[in-house]
Amino acid sequence: MKPFISASLCRLLLLWALCWPVAFAATPLDLPSLDVLTDYRPKIPLRVYTSDHVLIGEFGQERRDFVAIKDIPLIQRQALLAIEDSRFYEHGGVDYKGVVRAVLADLGGGLKQGASTITMQLARNFFLTREKLFSRKITEVMLAYKIESELSKDQILELYMNQIYLGQRAYGFSSAARIYFGKPLKDVTLAQAAMLAGLPQAPSSINPITNPKRAKARQQLVLKRMLALGYITEAQHKAALQENLGVLGEGQSVGNHAQYVAEMVRQVIYAQFKEDTYTRGINVTTTLVNADQQAAYDAVRRHVLAYDQRHGYRGPEANIILPANTDERQKLIEATLQQRPSSDKLLAAVVLLAKPGRVQAVLASGEVIELAGEGLRWAAAALSPKAAATLKIKPGSVIRVVKAARGRWSVAQLPAVGAAFVALNNQTGAYRALVGGFDFNTSEFNHVTQAWRQPGSTMKPFIYSAALEKGYSPGTLVNDAPLTLTPAETGGQAWAPQNDDNVYDGAITLRTALAQSKNVAAVRLLRAVTPQVAHDFLPRFGFDPTRQPVNYTLALGTGAVTPLQMAGAYSVFANGGFQISPYLIQKVVDTRGSVLFEAKPVLPAQESARVLDARNAFITDSLLREVTLSGTGASASQKLARQDLAGKTGTSSDAFDGWFAGYSGSTTAVAWMGFDEPRSLGAREFGATVALPIWIDFMRSSLAGQPAHHLPQPAGVVYVQGDWMYETFQNQGAVWRLDLDPLQWLKDLFGA
Repeated sequence: MKPFISASLCRLLLLWALCWPVAFAATPLDLPSLDVLTDYRPKIPLRVYTSDHVLIGEFGQERRDFVAIKDIPLIQRQALLAIEDSRFYEHGGVDYKGVVRAVLADLGGGLKQGASTITMQLARNFFLTREKLFSRKITEVMLAYKIESELSKDQILELYMNQIYLGQRAYGFSSAARIYFGKPLKDVTLAQAAMLAGLPQAPSSINPITNPKRAKARQQLVLKRMLALGYITEAQHKAALQENLGVLGEGQSVGNHAQYVAEMVRQVIYAQFKEDTYTRGINVTTTLVNADQQAAYDAVRRHVLAYDQRHGYRGPEANIILPANTDERQKLIEATLQQRPSSDKLLAAVVLLAKPGRVQAVLASGEVIELAGEGLRWAAAALSPKAAATLKIKPGSVIRVVKAARGRWSVAQLPAVGAAFVALNNQTGAYRALVGGFDFNTSEFNHVTQAWRQPGSTMKPFIYSAALEKGYSPGTLVNDAPLTLTPAETGGQAWAPQNDDNVYDGAITLRTALAQSKNVAAVRLLRAVTPQVAHDFLPRFGFDPTRQPVNYTLALGTGAVTPLQMAGAYSVFANGGFQISPYLIQKVVDTRGSVLFEAKPVLPAQESARVLDARNAFITDSLLREVTLSGTGASASQKLARQDLAGKTGTSSDAFDGWFAGYSGSTTAVAWMGFDEPRSLGAREFGATVALPIWIDFMRSSLAGQPAHHLPQPAGVVYVQGDWMYETFQNQGAVWRLDLDPLQWLKDLFGA
């Protein structure tokens, strides 16, 4: 039973309020110190930014900013005072008229409404519970008087507007403006200010994300009060009522296209600061370039979805039994969709009606949508009466939908395939972009840094680079003909490597062999160099030698690398022979602006830091450019209309992995696609079909307006008979044919 408050007790409270000096002097209450107010230290979350100061991550229980009262726009202050405490600058902490209203309204049911000033709310927020007890109300009144005696009105309002909870984990009006409208508080409109001002009453239940109708009604009340108090004109009032508020969806106030990066930063900061990470107000500036990050995200999403479309509809995510009772049905649908958040534009929906040619479904927002015609073509088989149970779309099916051009809805699905993309500045090692997977909320596994996968043919350039050190050149002839290695050579069973397309071209140059990604030619080259020599050559590129085989399959990329490791390795060719150390965090500062850390990147200028001969880097670079001009990566030069691209496609055994690693100018980028539980991407899928398109789309954005870039020709390199070679090897026969033994050369040449 609720405690009964008699009229005499209510009158006593009013008397205390009116006669507060005597009451305060005589009260036995032990009021707390106001140090928490006078030395206000709000819990400010960890925030992560791009190098051009776009917020990409926020970690902490409270989303909070601190804004000085002078920087809070007048319209926002007026909106708040209009609805919460219009006599704030007139009373001394307790509004007598408000107390009288509360007493008259709540004589029989407790103090529930109308009596709390902003000062009293501040006292409650910092020192008291929200429990509706008479003793607590007395303490609240006394604290309000004490606060007013020690702080100015502007100080009180400043504390309140920075501390108050406003829903969606937003504390304070500045944070709420960013969360709900994606803008700084100084830029809110009258309509938006009124919406924010209405939130303190019930922030969790009437905010514009969780309950837009009730939030709108509350906003209208605020505007009405502002008009009545003369804060706004009739014309302003009418315009504000009609304004589109532009409320963002949950999570959209923070750039959610770099969540893998934000999590990487969080782990680093937490390792040093532990729980203070989430309250100390640490700001981290990363090396990411926002435009590059957005381009990478869009490219990965676009081409993962394209791959998914090519391989067909797999059926609903789940099926529920829809209750006949309307209320029960609504509750079940809401609960089901709440468990399946949107993935960018891919929205979850529960099917209400399904038949060939027409589907009706409901979204989490409550909107009922229709799908028909082209919107169902991709999933038409799932609407057939003969569809298998796992494929069939029926009432109660949970599906994904996407809104296409002209407002048409189409069936979609969350892709099962994984993907990764990373771009580095190949001069400094700074990350420019990183996408660790299709959707961080679906899987936090970061494929860029954590996925050890077979590199396939993206490993071949390193075998060719090792061969250059042994006297071979791009013009060296190799026999592209079937080959069988004996058990004596393999140390086990006989092995016959094959070209992916089963096409063999006979005597070709190493340049052509790499451009066309000829497997047999790569194995012949490795046999000439020896697996041990090639294996010992790899660490200079940053590869982990323990994850690479010391046998002939090394030429086909049967070891394991991460996309990040591959990006660092290709950067050695891009920058002329220097190994880089990728780094992500540029600067760390605390809430007072004190610098806690600042990176000092090392530019590849010291010859002592060189890991590869400049001649080698230059010639290998020319080979990789050939790949994009005439080889398996030729679509890059064609689609980008550039002649300064370099890179290599890669497809691992049975097409479990598709890669493209390449560079232009100061940017090296690597794209990868594959399943987390390794299985074939498909008989017609290769690095050129799944990964190269991602790379091309990214580079189209990143290289826009950039001049062509080519490595300068180093000393000791000559151009002989149509190709490059080391000057020191110019007169050695090894440069002209792969095998020094003439008999072996003839055997290879004729396939013997």
